[in-house]
Amino acid sequence: MRCPACGASDTRVVDSRVAGPEQEQIRRRRECRVCHERFTTFERAEFSLPRVVKRSGERVAFDDEKLRSGLRRALHKRPVRTEDVEHVIDDIKRRLAGTSAPEIKSDRIGEMVLEALHGLDHVAYIRFASIYLSFASVQSFREAIERLEDDLSPEMRRHQLRLIDEESARTADGAADPPGSPSTDAPPHDPTDESR
Repeated sequence: MRCPACGASDTRVVDSRVAGPEQEQIRRRRECRVCHERFTTFERAEFSLPRVVKRSGERVAFDDEKLRSGLRRALHKRPVRTEDVEHVIDDIKRRLAGTSAPEIKSDRIGEMVLEALHGLDHVAYIRFASIYLSFASVQSFREAIERLEDDLSPEMRRHQLRLIDEESARTADGAADPPGSPSTDAPPHDPTDESR
């Protein structure tokens, strides 16, 4: 291992410890024998991952940076810790490594991301789903939100703001206003009636 301070390759391990939220890494403190600078390195197991078959049919190597970037975009300005994002990435990589197939469709990876975001952050789930599922209309978008809200546990329901206000949804669907509201009491406007 080269020293990041002077570039010398003569370094030694001073200390090793298990690290990471699931203790899947080894943290090593190293010291350069030339300049005596100390630095830290991390080791983690490298998975043998299947190749990814994109929607176009192109086959590419799995790229965890691409996955990380997509998650970061979906989680932009959301209260989710970086270690939770890394846990999702590690979990997906573990699941991919557990498959015996030499290839996996990118759609299946997208489904894994949606599953993870469903339990992590609902706004990020909707953001990711809006791109991944390519909603064709506002109605299909609304249906996805309603399905998400129906799946909320009682605990999550207490902490989650409604994504669609029920009154707004009724108005958008063309439902009648409640009795006594100004819009139901007033006669409809006739554009051909010039007496108004």
